Amino acid sequence: MNNTFRLFAAASVLSFVACGEKPQTPATQAPAAPSNALPTGQATPCPTCKVIEITMTSNDKGNFFEPNKVEAHAGDVLRFKVNVGVHNVNFLPDSNAGKANLPPASQMLQLPGQTQDVVLGFGKGHFYFQCDPHAALGMRGHVEVE
Repeated sequence: MNNTFRLFAAASVLSFVACGEKPQTPATQAPAAPSNALPTGQATPCPTCKVIEITMTSNDKGNFFEPNKVEAHAGDVLRFKVNVGVHNVNFLPDSNAGKANLPPASQMLQLPGQTQDVVLGFGKGHFYFQCDPHAALGMRGHVEVE
């Protein structure tokens, strides 16, 4: 066999194999989490509830949530969205004394546009949250749930 034929045959086989395979996509539905856990991905609020977006940023001005003060209603969703940096969301029990059913700390979010939703289903009142790695730098916020 000549080299041209071998190259043509190899290229044909490779293109056939490449075209026949479909890329695998990750599952879009996460397993159900406990009611007090932060859901993965994005939550759907009740029909009368709203989604409140809070960006998380690290830049030359500091590390901050924007807005860092929010008024909301039970059932609303706080959507924490990474703008720049690596952040998490934590409703610390010691910062929310006497509050029950607080969600656990989220995983670290690293990619711009990545989100973490918190459904406000843990009661009415004033709740404090923070980004753990940047709390000492002032990355804190609070939500008043009516």
